[in-house]
Formats: sequence, C-alpha cells, structure tokens
Amino acid sequence: MPASSRAVLQLSAIVKRYAPDRPAVLDGIDMELGQGEYVAIMGESGVGKSTLLNLMAGLDRPDAGRILFEGADLGGLDDDSATLLRRERMGFVFQAFHVLPYMTVADNVGLPLDLAGASPAERAPRVETMLDRVGLAGYGQRYPRELSGGETQRVAIARALVHRPRLLLADEPTGNLDPRTASLVLELLRDCVHAEGASGVLITHSRAAADTADRILLLDGRRLSPAQPAR
Repeated sequence: MPASSRAVLQLSAIVKRYAPDRPAVLDGIDMELGQGEYVAIMGESGVGKSTLLNLMAGLDRPDAGRILFEGADLGGLDDDSATLLRRERMGFVFQAFHVLPYMTVADNVGLPLDLAGASPAERAPRVETMLDRVGLAGYGQRYPRELSGGETQRVAIARALVHRPRLLLADEPTGNLDPRTASLVLELLRDCVHAEGASGVLITHSRAAADTADRILLLDGRRLSPAQPAR
C-alpha cells in the first residue's frame, strides 16, 4: 500500500549514544513513515535496531535530532504524556508474545480497550472482529496454554491492533516461530496493518521477513538507507 503525502512518523538527524566517550549507536538517522505505509528496517544483530524502535516509541530519547509522531515531538514529552500516547495511539508486537497466561484470549486481546475505558458494548464486538481477522474466531474463551506458538502470536497481533492505533511497531515478531508459521504470521501482520489503516514498522534481521513490507530500509554502520532490491 503506498504512503500518503502526510507523514505519520518523522525522524530527523537522530543521534543516540550510551556513553559520552563511545561512538554513537545511531548517527544521523533520517526517516519518514507515510500514513498507511508498512516499512521493514533490516540489519544484523547489534546495529541498533531495537534502540531505534525504542526511540520511535518514545521509550528512549535521542541525544540529538527530533522525532515527530503525528506532529508531537516525542523527545519533548514527559513520561506520563509519552505513556498515554503509546497507550492510545501505538501498538506493539514483540518476539516474546507477552500474553497474560491467567487471562483468556478474549481478555488478552481486549486489554488495550479496557485501559482506554471502553464499555462492554464497545469492547465485545471489536474483540470478536479482531479474533476473526487473525483467524482465531471461536478462540475467545481459551487460555494461552491451549494455543500453539503461531496462534499465540496471532493473539498478540490482535491485541496490538484492537484499539486502532495509528502506529504499530513490531520487533522480530517471528523469532520464536518455525519458518512456515513465521511466514504465515508475517503475511497476517502486514495484511492486518493495512486493513486497520495503521502505519507499521517491522524490525528484523531476516530478508524474507523484510520482503513482506512495502519498503525496506537497511540499518548498517549507524546509518539508515534504502535496501538494494532482492536479486
């Protein structure tokens, strides 16, 4: 899906270092994410992919540069404001599923709606819609222990998108899955991001995973650049 002219996320000249006397982890990062666009950021372990995602989420602050999310300067928000923004307008999918084992599938998926104060009348149909979208219709009263790894990650995807976030951030979301299940989950993640009208960033070291995105950027040597087309 092509991006619109309006950027949801803008990174300008981002620098991040973890000690004053050490080289920057990220050095001069520029990036724009369009509305409705799904972008993969690819790179080897240790090049700063998760650091970059944490900056995009407002979980960390750059040492230089500016990050705008729908016009809000993430680096200028206090902790409470950043937490509220993440809760209302962002969704997250991680390598570890982070589902709550003592809650049903439906309650796990509905958690962002509960935090937003949604009424039961609003919550129930939205949860049902998302479970159907990820292929888990009828699974609402099951518990995570009754699911496979791929099914559990589908729950995580449904939970990440149930509150209709503007931005979804996925960090190696298929790292714990076998290749066939990983491929199915990656396609589902892309399709759900597009269907929900969100913008998305996929962090991965895998070219196969990155190829499911609309556009691929390569993080290498503390810089972000367009990846070369696959041969």
